[in-house]
Amino acid sequence: MTDDSPITPAPKRLGRDDLLRIYRESRTIAVVGASTNADRPAHYVPLYLQSQGYRIIPVSLRGGEIFGERVRRSLAEIDEPIDIVEVFRPADEGPQVARDAARIGAKVVWFQPGTQSGNASTIAAAAGLSVITRLCMGTTHGTLGLGPGPEHTDRIEARYKSPSARISAGHD
Repeated sequence: MTDDSPITPAPKRLGRDDLLRIYRESRTIAVVGASTNADRPAHYVPLYLQSQGYRIIPVSLRGGEIFGERVRRSLAEIDEPIDIVEVFRPADEGPQVARDAARIGAKVVWFQPGTQSGNASTIAAAAGLSVITRLCMGTTHGTLGLGPGPEHTDRIEARYKSPSARISAGHD
């Protein structure tokens, strides 16, 4: 018996220089599974990345507004270029997120720890996306020396709670 299924390459293992390049070249991050709950990584990690100058576009079925941005209900609703799709959804949703990320032309799909699946990674890599798994995007940013890391989001959160701080920080 022969297996006639196409052979798809495993996602390329990315090193330090690759990660630095991704952070340097990226500006806009779609966060699938963004949360309004400040205690969840799906809230404080994107909030930290926003504080570091990245544009965050939250994606959640709940809609509304997070981080001063309108929440999109799906990646398909985003009508601007996306550099990174950051995933905070269960692993069984990963394959569809990978397909959607490829469909919108994202360059990178970043599966936060616990959200990855081999199938999703394979789909994304076969579509030409860089794939990152098992690393927190915020912690890695700090570890690479690009910022203080997301453990400092309590100070960032205070900016959003104070109306005068919002104005002075440019968030009105």
